[in-house]
Amino acid sequence: MTYSYRITLLPGDGIGPEIMAVAVDVLNLVGKRFDINFKFTEALIGGVAIDATNEPLPTDTLELCRNSDAVLLAAIGGYKWDNLPRHQRPETGLLGLRAGLGLFANLRPATIFPQLIDASTLKRNVVEGVDIMVVRELTGGIYFGQPKGIFSQETGEKRGVNTMAYTEAEIDRIGRVGFETAKKRGGKLCSVDKANVLDVSQLWRDRITTLAAEYPDVELSHLYVDNAAMQLVRAPKQFDTIVTGNMFGDILSDAAAMLTGSIGMLPSASLSESNPGVFEPVHGSAPDIAGQDKANPLAMVLSAAMMLRYGLDQPEAADCIEQAVVKVLDKGDRTGDIISEGMNLLGCRAMGESLIQCLEES
Repeated sequence: MTYSYRITLLPGDGIGPEIMAVAVDVLNLVGKRFDINFKFTEALIGGVAIDATNEPLPTDTLELCRNSDAVLLAAIGGYKWDNLPRHQRPETGLLGLRAGLGLFANLRPATIFPQLIDASTLKRNVVEGVDIMVVRELTGGIYFGQPKGIFSQETGEKRGVNTMAYTEAEIDRIGRVGFETAKKRGGKLCSVDKANVLDVSQLWRDRITTLAAEYPDVELSHLYVDNAAMQLVRAPKQFDTIVTGNMFGDILSDAAAMLTGSIGMLPSASLSESNPGVFEPVHGSAPDIAGQDKANPLAMVLSAAMMLRYGLDQPEAADCIEQAVVKVLDKGDRTGDIISEGMNLLGCRAMGESLIQCLEES
């Protein structure tokens, strides 16, 4: 049986086009092996979209994404657009994509590759064996709550306002993703909030606790976000799956990412209830090395694997890609962000060629 999928590619800014090219090559090769036909269509988002259309998320791009089976996003942003009004910045396009597709659940794995343990800034005995999945709520909370803005008061002084808000339905929806994810992993779910000082977090904790009755095979715990941040650094192996709100998840997932030694190795998946998911590396656009063939494409390639696994239900093809990444690391091939003594320093294109070779030999 041949499978056919429409994939929207959003290369974006900075190193985005370089790493996307590697991911597409890998997907095309794996597709031939597993009788999967990909129809790739590129679209604009972020800074390049601003330059071309004066909008960070053109209407045509959002419509194309909605009509695809999955979306691969590389990276957005750069110094060039940092001083634009907020509504015109590349990051606003990303928020618009999440809202427009209803991408309420963000899955951020932080897994230690044995070959890269020494790249972590933490001691080997602390990080060896770490395998964490952060489930972050993505379309609510303080990033989307109303009212928000910078307002002038009667005194003439300006006041900045952002509103952290969640409904029961929003909490239940992401909570179920957290519990279901934990069921497929180690059976432990840690819910992170700030219920000791925030009313919205108290509602979060109440709803997550209520949901736990539906998942008797999952061990539920709670942590305040400040303690969770400390524990991630002190003893990360205690965590299996973490579920939390938008802002807390934004911070904690980046902290968990750095346990692995390089953010350049980590993929993510953003899922909705009915629209296609978006799969992207967690690193930024790295404008300082853009166009220099120095980027690490492995997080982009692993994001393509997450697309196959979580977006297209092609787990065997996903396994194939993930195994190729391990083989490349076993060979000692490294980009500059993960290089260590005695390893082979490769550029972005050469790393892609090494992946293709490993796939052809497997």
